[in-house]
Amino acid sequence: MGRITEDLIRRNAEHNDCIIFSLEELSLHQQEIERLEHIDKWCRDLKILYLQNNLIGKIENVSKLKKLEYLNLALNNIEKIENLEGCEGLTKLDLTVNFIGELSSIKTLQHNIHLKELFLMGNPCADFDGYRQFVVATLQRLKWLDGKEIERSERIQALQNFPVIEQQIREQEKAYCLRRAKDKEEALKNLREEDKNEAEERSYEGQSPFSVESKDHVQALEVQEGECNQKKFKDSEDDFEFWNKPSLFTPESRLETLRHIEKQRKDQEKLSEKKKKVKPPRILITKDGKALNVNDPKYMDTSLINVDVQPTYVRVTVKGKPFQLVLPAEVKPDSSSAKRSQTTGHLVICMPKVDGIITGWRPTSKSGKSTVDSRREPTNQRSKQIEKLEVDPSKRSIPDVANIVQEKKHRLQRVRAEPKIIPSEENPDFEDNPEVPPLI
Repeated sequence: MGRITEDLIRRNAEHNDCIIFSLEELSLHQQEIERLEHIDKWCRDLKILYLQNNLIGKIENVSKLKKLEYLNLALNNIEKIENLEGCEGLTKLDLTVNFIGELSSIKTLQHNIHLKELFLMGNPCADFDGYRQFVVATLQRLKWLDGKEIERSERIQALQNFPVIEQQIREQEKAYCLRRAKDKEEALKNLREEDKNEAEERSYEGQSPFSVESKDHVQALEVQEGECNQKKFKDSEDDFEFWNKPSLFTPESRLETLRHIEKQRKDQEKLSEKKKKVKPPRILITKDGKALNVNDPKYMDTSLINVDVQPTYVRVTVKGKPFQLVLPAEVKPDSSSAKRSQTTGHLVICMPKVDGIITGWRPTSKSGKSTVDSRREPTNQRSKQIEKLEVDPSKRSIPDVANIVQEKKHRLQRVRAEPKIIPSEENPDFEDNPEVPPLI
């Protein structure tokens, strides 16, 4: 059942920037409200108030709404017109399809001197003999009744016949009040029986010998499924019987219908909960200590992410759902980092490898110091860099270790053999000096 709360009023005051103290129009229809409360304290500047199609049983807590001009209380459970004397600016009152049987209660509207339009159709009092004449004669400032204009001749005739009509109305009211007393007593009796049956059903459900955590898990689930099907069939029969059972149109019958709908909704929720199977816990690491690849979450939210880097695997937990990836090489957890990429928005985890130093290519020949020194400098620069594993979900699900660090491929070059200069025998004066470089 609904209640009038500050949050409810604010949600229906968007046209006024959710400010309620200066609100002039408020619509709270179809909210299953049972009682009028708080409105006269929070929204004193109201001019139009819509409360139709609720379960309000009494007009109350509106007397401080001095600026109220239009009040719509159609399709409620109101049985008497009261507590509207303080609404000094009220010009239109809609009480269509309620349960007003005390027609004489309209005399309280004589204090509302600006009231011009009144709707009472669909109420038990509208079926009384002399109903319209009684209202026209009682409220002499009224201009429209049930959408029909009150003519001057009609008012004169109603005033002439008022003593007789008033006596007829009192007799009909008395008969109606006796019938209502019997209806209330019968409705109260039925309500007690329903409460008793519900208590028995709850006690029967609590004695179920099976539980989800029992050893015979499969058998228990089968029994529960059978019980759910049985209960569903029984509920469908009860529902068919309820809607085809003849009943009087009373405030109690409206409340009974609402309770039946609410009970159906709760039973449906219970059945859906019972049908949910208990999922086994996710296995992340086997008994022999081997980590498994697991991907449970289907979305990534930084505020809900927990990253755990281990030497052989990395685990990302999002709302209790793990994403675990086995690494092809051992990494350093202490030097790892996880951050959101500023360009793509993806989660990027950088994990340095344990054997991260990569040695460059070195020539095997010892031809000279200049060649070794020239190639040693870029090798030393590369040795200072550490190879890292980067997990980027936009590119691939498994890191491509082969292309993490791309190095320039060195091609082996053949060194031409230096031609040995053999001293010529034809020149006897030739001397071989080793300090002189050879001529090419």
